[in-house]
Parts: sequence; C-alpha cells; structure tokens
Amino acid sequence: MSTDVTAVARETLPAPQQVLQRFNELGQRQKLAAAAAVALAIALVVGVWLWSRAPEYAVLFSNLEERDGGAIVAALQQQNVPYRFSPGGGAILIPSQMVHDVRLRLAAQGLPKGGLVGFELMENQKLGVSQFHEQVNFQRALEGELARTIQSIASVASARVHLAIPKQSGFLRDEQKPTASVMVNLHPGRTMDAAQIAGVVHLIASSVPQLANERVSVIDQSGALLTTRADPLRNAGLDATQLSYVREVEASYIRRIEAILTPIVGAANFKAQVNADVDFNQVEQTAETYKPNPSSDQAIRSQQSSEQETRQPGAQGVPGALTNQPPAPATAPITNPALPGAANAPGAPLNSNRSSTLNYELDRTIQHTRQALGQVRRLSVAVVVNHRGETLPNGQTRTVALTDEEIARLTNLVREAMGYSQARGDSLNVSNAPFTAPQEEAEAALPMWKDPTMIDLGKELLKYAALLAAVGFVYFGVIRPLLRSVAPPPKEIEAIVEQGNDEHALLSLSATPRLASFDEKLVRAKELAQSDPKVVANLIKEWMGANDENKK
Repeated sequence: MSTDVTAVARETLPAPQQVLQRFNELGQRQKLAAAAAVALAIALVVGVWLWSRAPEYAVLFSNLEERDGGAIVAALQQQNVPYRFSPGGGAILIPSQMVHDVRLRLAAQGLPKGGLVGFELMENQKLGVSQFHEQVNFQRALEGELARTIQSIASVASARVHLAIPKQSGFLRDEQKPTASVMVNLHPGRTMDAAQIAGVVHLIASSVPQLANERVSVIDQSGALLTTRADPLRNAGLDATQLSYVREVEASYIRRIEAILTPIVGAANFKAQVNADVDFNQVEQTAETYKPNPSSDQAIRSQQSSEQETRQPGAQGVPGALTNQPPAPATAPITNPALPGAANAPGAPLNSNRSSTLNYELDRTIQHTRQALGQVRRLSVAVVVNHRGETLPNGQTRTVALTDEEIARLTNLVREAMGYSQARGDSLNVSNAPFTAPQEEAEAALPMWKDPTMIDLGKELLKYAALLAAVGFVYFGVIRPLLRSVAPPPKEIEAIVEQGNDEHALLSLSATPRLASFDEKLVRAKELAQSDPKVVANLIKEWMGANDENKK
C-alpha cells in the first residue's frame, strides 16, 4: 500500500487554490516584497524588449533656417512627437513610421516657411500703410517668389535675389535702369552650366520691367561670378550641344577602331583615343570667273562690218591765201591723156572707209558655296597595344613585344578604320607597350569583430540574448523562488507519504489534485480498495465525519 501511495504522491502537484492559500499565509512584508519583485521583473522584461525594438529615426526636414527649425520643434513638442537632431545638427529626426503623417500636419500649419516670403505678404496689408511701405513689401514679395522659383532647379539648394529698382522720374536724363543680383547656394558636387545660368538671367530680366540681361549678376556660395562664364558663349553663338557632338564624333571613331582590333588582340589588350578638330564656323562663299578672250571654244554672239567710199577730192594745196581763191577755169587736156589707175582717173574712188565689229558670248561662272557645320578638319589618333602572350613548353606564360610587321599591319587597319586623310593633316600613332597587370584590390580579411555585417548581426544577437537573459533572470530569480515559497515542493509530499497509513496524511494527500487521467485514478482506487479495504473504509468514514461537521 505504501508503494501505491508513494506513486500517487509523486504525480501530484499543488493546485492554484493551494498556492493562493499559501500566499495569503505570508506576512505583509513578504507580500510587498513579492509584488515588488514581480513588478521589477516585468519592468525589466518590458524595458529589454523595448530596447531591442528601438524605433528607427528618419529625416523629417534638413537644412532649415533657424526660425523654421524652432517653429517645427515647438510644433513637435505640442503634438508629443519624439524627435532628435542629427550629429551635425543639420536635420530633425523622428520615428520613420511617423514621417509622412507629421509632414502633412506641419504643412497644414504652413511649416516650414523656407525663410522667404512671397506674395502672401500682400494678403495682410493694414490700413493706413504708406505708398513707400507698399512698394517695399511688393519688392520683398517679388524677390521671395523669384528665389523660390530658382530653388526649384535641381542643382540649387537655396537662393537669394536682390532687386535694385530705382524710383521713377519724369526726366529722361535722370532715369536709371533697374539691376538685380542673385546668389545661389549649390548642392555639394553640383554645378550650373551656361544654359542654366542664362535661364536664371532671363527669368530675372523677364520678371522686372525695364531690366536688361546685362544688368543681372549671378554668383555662387564661394563668391565666384557665374555670368562671366556664360556671356562669351552666348555672344559667340555657341551651343551647349556642340561639345557633346564632338564627344560623339570621337566616340564613333573609337568604336570603329575597337571593332577592328578586338577580334585580333582582344578587348583588354589595347586602348585607343581620338582627338577630333571639328569646324563649327558658318562659311558662305560666292565666286564669279571668266575665261580668257578669245577662246577656241568661245561662241560668237554678233558680227557687224561696214565699208564706205566717196569720189569727192579732199582739200589740196598749201594752206594759205592762194587756197582760198577760186580755181581757174578748167581746160581739156589735148596731150598727155590720163593714165589708168591715176588718182584723178575717171571711175576710181577718191576716199574709202571700212569698219568691222565682232561680239563674242560672255563666258561667266558664278559659284555659291555654303559649308556644313560640324566638319572634321583634323583627326589625331593614338593607339597602344599590349604585348602578345606566349606559352612556354613548361606551361608558363610570358609576354613578348610585337614585331614590326604586326605593328605595321595593325597600323594599316587602324588607318583604314579611321578614314585617314593626308590632305586633311591627320596623324596616327600605334605603339606597343606592356600593360600593367590590374592590381586586384586584395582587401585583407577583416577580423570578425571588425566586419560591418558581423557587427550588425552581433548587435541583433545581443538584443535577443539580453531579452532571453532578462526572461531567465525573472523566471529563475523571481518567479520560481516565489512559487517555492507559496507552494509545497514535492519533498514535502514525499514526507507526508512516508508517514505510512495515517488517515490524515492520506486525507491531505487525496485533497491535492493529480495529473493522472480519470481512468487511471479509478483503476488505482479499485486496486487500493481490494488490497486494503480497511484503509478505504476509514478514509470514507473520515470524509463522512468531515461532511457532518460542516453541516453542523
């Protein structure tokens, strides 16, 4: 019987009612100590859990004006939003899951204002404001609007615009033109090209009446004047795309050389560079030429000839008084007849005149030539080829220089690929040199405690280890000792069992709940009744007597 009772006692555990009863039996100080220990354990576990799940902070706003930063911090304090500052103090950080919500709420309050005022300044005009104050407010609003517009450029972090608008005068001699100054604060590593600077200048000049482009100055945060770099380009009529066109031309020639040399020497065994001199001058030429006259193949346009004869004799004799006297009467010759062919022979002309005009067609050539932009005036090409690899009989490899024939063959190929023109003045240089082996950045293996990945993993494991240690400390240091103090350990039950067949011991033992199933309990109860019915009868009498006492 004692064996069965011992087996049953070992399977029993204290009930919650018994634990509560033992807790009530503790003194007031013990109860307070137990409650404080439990509270401290819970606080420790919750604290470790919150520390392991610390919220990630994200940037709410950065590069704020001092006035905007103070207003935003005050708004965050009113909304009970936790915040912190970046190490440099240039940004406000809040929990990442609250960034978008807080930004919308601050935007509803008009924060941040950006340190600039625009035309909203004109919405709160007070009565009785003088014309001078109205003009000043209008100028401030215009400067703020222009600065906001310039800040929308990607490379500009902030901008300030200063307008000098003189007072209008009725005298033309005393009239002064307005001027403007712009200061841009660029993002680190960013620059403004000529087109952007010209755009800013045109923006300011178009927003202020009677403001010319030449009266707008733009400087950066270092004090460098940017408009001087844009004026020569704009006055020369150069386009920003011309530089990219030159790069495209050079890249096209490099691709041709790479396409012809890659199958021969390999892509990593040569380098090619091309320098193209591109002519962007606009040239128009008109020429008018004539062939020498006369020419064998020249056509006759018109021909004219004339002949004139007269029989009247011309004036004869010696000029003087005798010449002016009338001639003597003519007498017929009797002797000496006129010979044929004489000047005064009958039928012979006394005077003749001949003229001839021959007109040829004009051989004129007019030539009008207009050269296209972007013509290549000269090419300079440099190609360097690596030494050729050679395998030795022992399996090792070495590099040897190319022969003159191989270099000449490569030179001819490159010359044809680039379209070499001697008349244009092109130059080509193909050289052979050993390439330096690429130095592989053999990064020394970092120790495990210095590896960033391992450091992050260690931090995560440390969080979970701390949480597990806290839970273990709470269980083994607080909860378990407390349960031992309010619940009887199994040794006490064994001590009760060792008392033998004491009915009171069996009674206290039977009052404890057991973990065995109902069928097992029933079977063991039957076995106990069969083996020792007297004990069972006494136990039943004891129960019945206890019930009777309770009824009384």
